[in-house]
Amino acid sequence: MTDHRELLAGLRAAVRGEVDFGTTARALTTMDASNYRRVPLGVVAPRDADDVDAALAVCRTHGVPVVPRGGGTSIAGQATGIGVVLDFTRHMNRLLSLDPRARTAVVQPGLVLDRLQEAAAPHGLRFGPDPSTHSRCTLGGMIGNNSCGSHSVAWGTTADSVRELSVVTPRGERLRPGRAWAGAPAGLRDLVDGELARLRTGFPDLPRRISGYAVDALLPERGADVARSLCGSEGTLGVLTEAVVDLVRAPRARALAVLAYADESGAAQAAAGLLPWGPLTVEGMAADLVPVSSAADLPRGGAWLFVETGGDTEAEARARAETIVRAADVVDSLVVTDPSRQRALWRVREDASGTATRMPDGTEAWPGWEDCAVPPARLGAYLRDFRSLMTDHGLRGTPYGHFGDGCIHVRVDFDLLTAAGIARFRRFSEDLADLVVSHGGSLSGEHGDGRARAELLPRMYGAETVALFERVKAVWDPDDLLNPGMLVRPAPLDTDLRFSVLPSEPVDVVFGYPADGGDFPAAVRRCVGVAKCRTTTVSGPALMCPSFRATGEEEHSTRGRARLLHEMLAGELITDGWRSTEVRDALDLCLSCKGCRSDCPVEVDMATYKAEFLHHHYEGRRRPAAHYAMGWLPVWLGWVARTRTAGAVNALASVRPLARAAKRLGGIAGEREIPRVAGETFTRWWRGRGGRRSGDGRLVVLWPDTFTEHLSPSVGRAAVRVLEAAGLRVALPPTLRPGSRPVGDARTRSALSLLTARRGRVCCGLTYISTGQLDRARTVLRRTLDLLEPVLATDAPLVVLEPSCAAALRTDAPELLHDDPRAALLAARVLTFAEVLERHAPDWTPPSLNRPVTGQTHCHQHAVLGDAPDRGLRTAAGLTGELAGGCCGLAGNFGFEAGHYEVSAACAEDQLLPAVRAAPEEAIVLADGFSCRTQLEQLAGVRGRHLAEVLDAALP
Repeated sequence: MTDHRELLAGLRAAVRGEVDFGTTARALTTMDASNYRRVPLGVVAPRDADDVDAALAVCRTHGVPVVPRGGGTSIAGQATGIGVVLDFTRHMNRLLSLDPRARTAVVQPGLVLDRLQEAAAPHGLRFGPDPSTHSRCTLGGMIGNNSCGSHSVAWGTTADSVRELSVVTPRGERLRPGRAWAGAPAGLRDLVDGELARLRTGFPDLPRRISGYAVDALLPERGADVARSLCGSEGTLGVLTEAVVDLVRAPRARALAVLAYADESGAAQAAAGLLPWGPLTVEGMAADLVPVSSAADLPRGGAWLFVETGGDTEAEARARAETIVRAADVVDSLVVTDPSRQRALWRVREDASGTATRMPDGTEAWPGWEDCAVPPARLGAYLRDFRSLMTDHGLRGTPYGHFGDGCIHVRVDFDLLTAAGIARFRRFSEDLADLVVSHGGSLSGEHGDGRARAELLPRMYGAETVALFERVKAVWDPDDLLNPGMLVRPAPLDTDLRFSVLPSEPVDVVFGYPADGGDFPAAVRRCVGVAKCRTTTVSGPALMCPSFRATGEEEHSTRGRARLLHEMLAGELITDGWRSTEVRDALDLCLSCKGCRSDCPVEVDMATYKAEFLHHHYEGRRRPAAHYAMGWLPVWLGWVARTRTAGAVNALASVRPLARAAKRLGGIAGEREIPRVAGETFTRWWRGRGGRRSGDGRLVVLWPDTFTEHLSPSVGRAAVRVLEAAGLRVALPPTLRPGSRPVGDARTRSALSLLTARRGRVCCGLTYISTGQLDRARTVLRRTLDLLEPVLATDAPLVVLEPSCAAALRTDAPELLHDDPRAALLAARVLTFAEVLERHAPDWTPPSLNRPVTGQTHCHQHAVLGDAPDRGLRTAAGLTGELAGGCCGLAGNFGFEAGHYEVSAACAEDQLLPAVRAAPEEAIVLADGFSCRTQLEQLAGVRGRHLAEVLDAALP
C-alpha cells in the first residue's frame, strides 16, 4: 500500500507548483459534472511541463494513478479519480501566442476557451468549437473530450481544429504528436499497420462519433494524424502540456433564425434538411426547457431550431437566414440580427444544460446518457424510438442539443438513490446503447465515454475493436498510470455514484427548502457541476459568482461550496459535520448576494445554505464578534435612537483611536469607516409631519427598514414625497397615522386604528439571517407578523425601499417560517419602490430628467426581485443608459467584516467602479442599496442615490 506521507513529501520536493493533500482540495475534486464521485489522494497544480514530468515520475514510483483535470465540467466522470489530480487551471492557463496570418494559436491546457476567443476576436478569428460551457471549460478538457458545441455543423469538433500537441507520456517521454506519424510512441505504427482492415470498417461514419479511441485517424489515407488520434482520449494516453490549434475566420455579421415547430419530432425531422444552406448552427430544444420568463422571446410553438447564419454584412446574414425560413416548413419564425437580442436567445439554449437537471414538476434529472449521436437524417426516427424506450422504462427526459449533427443531450429522471432505481438505470443504459447502435450511432457524441458509457463500448464496436483500444492504451501507458478505468477496462457504470454516500434520513434544518421538499441533501444535490459560477468575466446584468471572480479559487465558487457541503453530508472526507472548519472557511467569502439563485441554471441558493450552516456551526458556541456587532445592528441602532445619542456616537466614531478600538472589538475591518447615524430617524421625521394629508389614492404601507430608518432617512423622506406626488396614500407600521380623511371600508379603518396601538418595531431579520442567527431571525419575524396582522387584514401593499430587506421578506421569511401562513401572505404583499408605482399609480408621469445614469443593479434586485419595473420607471423619467451587473462587494455585513476588505474591494472593481469611472460627468449614480452607496462613498468618493431621491429632487 502506498505511504501517502512519502508520496506527499516526494511531490513537494519535486514539483514547484502547489501540492495539496488537504481535506478541502480533495473534497473539491471528488466530482465533475457527472453522476460519479471518487476521492483523490491529493491535488497538484503544475507550473509547467517540467512539473508535469516530475509529478508523473513520483506517482509512477509509488504506483499512484494520475488524472488530468481542466474545468471539471465533464459529464461522464472522466475528471474524477482516486490518485493524484493534476489541476491545470491555476498556472498552465495561458495563451502563449496567436498568429493571425497563419490562423493558429498556441495554448496551455488550462486556458479557458473564452479567453482564446477574446484574443482572437480583434483579428476577425475564433476557435471553431464552442460548448455551452465556453466561459469556464478549458482547451485541455476540450481536447481530452473532443468537445464540439453549437457550431460543429460549420467548424467540426475539437479534433478538426488541433494541429499539433505537446504531451508527456506516463514514463516521462516528451512528444509532439502531429500529422504523418509525428510524435508517435514506439510500437504505435506497427500496431496500426496490423489492423488496417479493422480501422477501415469498424468505425461508424458520422460527424459526432466521439466514443472510443480515434485510432482510425492513424490510417494512411487520413494522414496518420497522431494529434487527432489523441483527441477524445480522456487523459488516458498522455498528459497534454501545450497545443497548437487552428482558428477560423469569424463572420463579420450574424443572424439568428428561430424556427418554431409543433413538437420536438417535427424539429428533429427538419434539421438535416437545413444543412445544404450552410448554416453555422442547427440547435434544437423543446418547450419543457424554456423558462416562463423566456418563452415570450420565442416564436409560438412547442419546439424550436436555432439556426445561425453569417455574412460580411448584416443584410447578407439576414438574407441567408430568411432563405432558410422560407425553405423550412414552420409554425412560426423569428429572425434576429441585433447582437444583444441574439445573446439573450442563445442564453436560453446554453442554460438548458442546467435547466434540464429538473423536470417541469421539479423532479431531479441526471446525466449519463447526455450526448448520444446518430446520423442527422435518422434523428427524427431515433428520437421517436428513444421516447418509446423511456416510456417502457417508466422514465422521463427532455432532449435538446445539436440537431444538425444528430447529437442529443438529455437529462433523465433516474432514481439514483435506491437499489431498484439504480438497477433500472443499468437496464435502461444497456437498452439505449443497443438502440443507438441500431441507428448507426455513437454512444457519445460530445462529452466522452468516461464512467457512464465505457462499459458498453463492446456493444458499439465489438469485443475485438475494444481489445484494440486496450492495446493502444498499453503502447502509450504500459503501467496504466493515467486515468485508469476510463475507456478501457472500465468499472461498472452503476458503481461510484455520487449520491450513494449521502444520508438516507432527513437532515434537521431550519429553512423550509420548499423547492426541494424540505430536504437539505436534495438542495445540495442541485449543484450538478455545470460550473457557470466559475465564469471569470460577466456582461450585462449577470452577477454570479463575485467571490470566485475576485479570488479565482474553486472553493470560493458556488460549485466549490456545494461540493464541500456534499462531502460534509457524506461524512467520509469531512467528518465533523456542521462543525467543519473547511466548509466554514469556504463559506466565509460568500457574499450572500444570492446571484446563484438566479444565475445558476439549477438555482442553487448558497446564501441560504450559508445561513443554515452558520446557524448549526455556532449553535451553543461563541460567535465571531462581527455577528454580534453587525448581526444585531437593528438593536444597537434602535438603542441609539431611543437614547437620542446619534451625535455622540458619530463624534466618538470620528476619533481615530476610539474608532480603531471599536472596530477591533466589533470584528470590523480596520480599513472601513463607521457609517454615520442619522440625527433624526425616518419615523421621527414622519411623526413630525403631524396630521399632514398623505394623498387620496391607494393606501400603501412604507416599510421603515433599519438602513432607511437610522442610516439614510433621506431615502425614506424622498420616497414619501414621490409616492404622494403619484397620488398614493402613505402610512407606516407599526404606528400608522391614516391622516385627516377616512380611508377604505370599515374593516380597513378598524384595522388601522388597532395598529396605532401596537408597540414594537417591524424588522425583516436580514442581519440575523446573513449571520446565521436563525433562531433570533425567526423570533424577530414572528414579532413582525404579530405587529402587521392588522395590515395583512387589508389589501395594502408593503413598499420596501432597501432591496436586501425586500428580498428577505419575499423569500427568506416564508422559507424560515414555513410553518406560519402569515409569512407567505406578507411575502406576497412586498413591493419595491418601482413596483408600487407601476402597479398602483400607472397613470402617473414622473418628472423628466433627461440624464444618463450609471451604477449597478442591486444584487438582490437582480437575483430575487427583478428590475423590469425599475427600468420602466427610469425610461419614463428620461434616465438613459444601462446599469452594471455584478455585486458592489459590501453586501451587508460582508465588506465590513475583518479579513474581507480586499475581496470586497475586488468585487467593486469588477464592474461597479469601472462603470462609474467611465460614465459621463453629468451621469446620475444610482444605488438603491445602502451597502452600494456606502461602497461607492468609501472606495470612490462618489455619492450614489436611491431612485426615489433622484425623482424627488426633480419634483416641482
